[in-house]
This record gives sequence, structure tokens and C-alpha cells, in this order.
Amino acid sequence: MPEGHSVHRIARQFDRNIVGRTVAASSPQGRFAEGASLIDGRAAASVRAVGKQMFLEFEGDLWLRVHLGMYGAWDFAGEILVDPTIASANGRMGQTNQRGTFLEDDAVMDAAGENSLTSIGAPRRTRVHVRMSEQTTGLPDEDPGEWPPPVVGQVRLRLLTDATCADLRGPTACELQTPDEVAATIAKLGPDPLVDDLAEGEERFTSVVRRKPTSIALLLMDQGVVSGIGNVYRAEMLFRARLNPHTPGREVPEEIVRGLWRDWARLLRIGVETGQMMTMDDLSPDDWRAAMAHRDDRHWVYHRAGLPCRVCGTAIVVEELATRKLYWCPSCQA
Repeated sequence: MPEGHSVHRIARQFDRNIVGRTVAASSPQGRFAEGASLIDGRAAASVRAVGKQMFLEFEGDLWLRVHLGMYGAWDFAGEILVDPTIASANGRMGQTNQRGTFLEDDAVMDAAGENSLTSIGAPRRTRVHVRMSEQTTGLPDEDPGEWPPPVVGQVRLRLLTDATCADLRGPTACELQTPDEVAATIAKLGPDPLVDDLAEGEERFTSVVRRKPTSIALLLMDQGVVSGIGNVYRAEMLFRARLNPHTPGREVPEEIVRGLWRDWARLLRIGVETGQMMTMDDLSPDDWRAAMAHRDDRHWVYHRAGLPCRVCGTAIVVEELATRKLYWCPSCQA
């Protein structure tokens, strides 16, 4: 399931490439034909991400709400302008994924073909595949000079400007909303450290968790409690806090609950900056680069079932909790 850092990165890409431009909208697949016709010819006015959802505003008080869910993806083609506010840990600008670009000699690529350190040029004709998870796959190679690019697969929505194309595939939600409907949707979501005031968000999160009998593992995944946390960040945050995932929220000491919120704020910023869910601290430069290249080297417990805990050596366990896999150390998190 997607995690919030990717949605914020996608929103920033929209801000650089789509906002302020008139958009030609279509639904090649046909499932969003009516909605596409309503935004066709309008200018994109603003974009915002809250947790795992993105809201794209069009002139005339019309908003597009997109939740990519498990299988959704945005594909950008054409002139891809890198957001200067997203910098990687070595000071360079970051980009979620690059396909068909020229990479610098020191590029670090992970198994999904994602370059975690370097950015693509701006502007440059290219194609970028942006999913909400690290299991990203590329698109078939195509002629970068062909414009607009051919439709590949089941495209729910195509947003096309004079220089950039954004294709949406397989979302859980793709709908138009009024401003009041957007406000109502966001009101149901828990605080997001990149959207809400950090102190107010901490108080809201702490208050909710401390009165719930539900396990902290389930609460962290509840988007009504806190926005953006998915399976990876959930497992990693609980390990970093040395917290048993089955502890009821109301039994978690207040200082630990507050620590979870602050840790989420920190990890989310790192995720947006690097494009990776890096959850390990104090790595040497060589270990950091290795972790950027391989997902299994940047997590404490996630996806490590049966392997020794990096701290105590106890075998990491995996169990099913509410149909999702939960990884944790039965010793460090006893």
C-alpha cells in the first residue's frame, strides 16, 4: 500500500509542470470521460497533498481528487521540471523516478530502476513513471520526440499541456469535488506533518491515540488518526520506538506517542527529499549509498522476516494484522 512521501513528491511535480497551465483532459480508457470533459480546457490553479490523497484545483472551483491506492500510478512525459525544493541528502535535487534519462556517473539505482541521488535535467524530453510505492516498474521505451506520447495501457485520465503529459492509471479514487467536498474529505483525515501545524498535529494525534483501546499498530495505519503512514513506515516507526505493536493506544506512554509523531515528521521529510523510505540512522557514507541502492539495506525490520534483528540478533517475525503484514522484533519490542 502507498506511503505519504510519494504523494507529496507527485504533488510537487504537478506544481512545477501542470499548475498555472491550461490542460487538455481526456479519458482514453473511458471510465472518467464525463469528469475529463468538465476539466478539459481549464487551467490548473493549485495542488495539494494530504496523506495519501492528492487534490488538483482547476479554475471555476473544481477539484480533482486522486487516491492511487495499491495499483495506481502517474506517468509524466515531456518537459519534466525538477522541483528545486526537493533536495537529496547530498545536496542535489531529487526526482521520484527517472526512465530514459541520462544519469550522472555517481548515480545510485535501486532494483526498481530508481535513481535516489541525482535529478533529471530541466527541461528535458523524457518519461517518468511515478508510483506510490517502491515497487516501481518502467514503461516501454518510446521515441522521446513523439508528441503527445502514445497512450500506454489503461489510462483513466490524461492531462496534457503544451509541454507536459500526465497519465493516470489504476487509481482507487479519481473524482471531481467541489471546495466544500474537498474540505469534508480532508476533515476526515488525520494530521499530516507537511500540511498541519506540527505542534497542533502532535496534540491532535496524541489525544486520539491516548484514548483508543485499538492496538498502536492499527492506529498508525488508520488515516483518520494520522495521515500518510503505510506498512513500511508503520513497522519501522514501531521498531525505532522499541514499542510492541499490539500495545493498546491508551496504554502507550504519552512521551512515546509524542515521539512517534515527531519521528513520523522527520521520516516523512526524508522520504520526500530522497524519494526513498530511509528509516536507518547514523549510516556511514558507504552504507548510506548502499541503502539508497537496495531497499533491504535501509530498513530495520520491514521485509526481514526470519532474518536476525540488526540490534539483538533475534529472528524478525511477520504476522498478519488486518490483512496486512506486520514485521517486528519480539525481543527489542517485547
